[in-house]
Order: sequence, then structure tokens, then C-alpha cells
Amino acid sequence: MFGNLKKSIVITAALSVLATGAMAQDYTLNVNTALATTDPLYKGLEALQANVAEASGGRMAIKLFPNSQLGPDEDVLEQARAGAPVAVVVDGGRLAVFQSEFGVLGAPFLASGYDGIRKVVTSDMFEGWASDLNKNAGLQVLSFNWWQGERHLLTNVAVSGPADLKGIRMRTPGAPVWTGTIGAMGATPTPLPWAEVYSALSSNVIDGAEAQFPAIIGAKLDEVISHVTKTGHINLITGVVTSGPWFNSLPEDLQKILRDETLKAGDIASYGTQDALAGIEAELVSRGVTVSDVDIAPFKAATAVVYDDLGYGELRDVLRAMAAE
Repeated sequence: MFGNLKKSIVITAALSVLATGAMAQDYTLNVNTALATTDPLYKGLEALQANVAEASGGRMAIKLFPNSQLGPDEDVLEQARAGAPVAVVVDGGRLAVFQSEFGVLGAPFLASGYDGIRKVVTSDMFEGWASDLNKNAGLQVLSFNWWQGERHLLTNVAVSGPADLKGIRMRTPGAPVWTGTIGAMGATPTPLPWAEVYSALSSNVIDGAEAQFPAIIGAKLDEVISHVTKTGHINLITGVVTSGPWFNSLPEDLQKILRDETLKAGDIASYGTQDALAGIEAELVSRGVTVSDVDIAPFKAATAVVYDDLGYGELRDVLRAMAAE
């Protein structure tokens, strides 16, 4: 009861800000991200901030809130659905509860690297999903080409195959595609907000996590884990998603500017991430973390069932072919 009241107050306050901004013809979008300012992806958000201000002649401002300052992703999405001028950098798994196709973007071993998955999230098929998301759930994708890297296993024990994950409580986001993947790999999926992972690892609430290299450094997880096993099981592509009602209320020229500049900034962020990965891996090793390559074939075989379990079998084949073109 009190949780719902608190959420209602937050949404009402956000809508009040929206109404005030609209009357002044001064459009401000507040962008929330779980990432730290040191993450290479954040450079893309800073580019978005500068470029939108310039392209709009100062009519639109972007404000950035790193480290989940506006709250967990799910809460920000609810604010957006209610019409608040907020956006969040979010993965497809969290959007799948509103539009099921988005969940496949977080499915295991769908593609490797950025260029292939970029073809998927800039395709006509994807644009159809985005249009349906706006109509049916009140959420607008600005762009979905924000690549954060491939996710790996973070533990305090050596891992060489799925059998080594038995009994390990591993943090995941709460979306079914994530929990299904980690469960199929052999661990016990344990959904937690990203902001709680460090303390949960240090207090043994969980035994491991899975993340991309920049996020490991950004959250200082090298202080509470000793091993990174390079499975690359999820190719983490994310998007900037805002309020459908708010976006639809914008002048058409500002809608175009916002989408065009978010796509450009996503490329800046993604290629910056790609360029930074080797250096980040070396930094982890220098801090005493054991980073290990592993045969991914057993993990790929173990997680193949996830696509069929979630109804993505046919879509998997179409998207893998698209990414490989």
C-alpha cells in the first residue's frame, strides 16, 4: 500500500514538472542510467546532451542522472508511461513485459560484437516493435544502439564449464530472458538491482554476478570478486527509452532531432566502448582479478533451450541471419 502511494507521489511530481516545462515551451528530458560516469557509454550520453542542445537551438535540454539517481529502471519506466519527461538506458529484457519481442535482444549468444546487433536494432522489423511499444505501452524508443559489451561471469571460484556454477547464487536482472539464461547455465539466478550488487557480494548474499567489463570497473566489483570467466553469453545492447505521451506531444522537428541525435550518440558510445574493452580487461588483471578464456560451446549448448522456452525459436534464426549479413 505505502509503496504504491510513494510511486504515485513520484509520478504526480514528475507530471507536474512536465506541465510546467510545456507551458514555458522549454523541453527538458531527464535521462537515468545505472552506469557510472567513468563508463565509456556515458561519453555517448554527454555527446547526446551537447548535440541535442545545439541541434534544437537551445529549445531542448538533456539532464543526466548516473548511478540510478532517479531510481531503479523499472520505476523510471513507470514514470515514463505516466507521461513524465524521463528516459532510461534499458535492456530489452525489461521491455519484454510490455512488448515480448524485445526480450530476444537479451537472449544468449544471439550475436557477437556491436556491428551485427546494430543491424538488428536499426532494421524495419525493430522499428515496428518500437511503434507497437509506443501505442500499447506508452514507451518510446529513441534509439537502441547503445552497446555495453559482452557479459561475462564474475565469481570467487574458477569456472571452466556449466557444472562449476552449480549452487552459485548469481545476480541477474529480473527479466525472464536473464533469469532463464543464468539458470540454464547452471547457476541459481538471483534478481537484484545493480546498485545492490557490490554490497550483496561483500556480505555473501550472492556468490557471483555477470556483467560487461566497463560495468565491473564502474561498480568496483574487482574488490569483491576474484575471477572473470569470458563467456560473452549476452551481447548487451541497450536503448534510450522515454515516455510515449511526452514524446508524442513534442513538435515534430524536436521529435526528429531527439531520435537522430540519440542514434548518433549511440554509435559514439558503442564504438567508444569497443575501443576501451582491452584496456579495461588489462586494468582488471592489474588489480589482481583472474580473467580467463573458456570454451563457450558447453554454455551455448546449455542455453539453447532459452529461446524455445520463451517462444523466440523462429525469431532467433531470423535475427542471427540479419546480424550476420
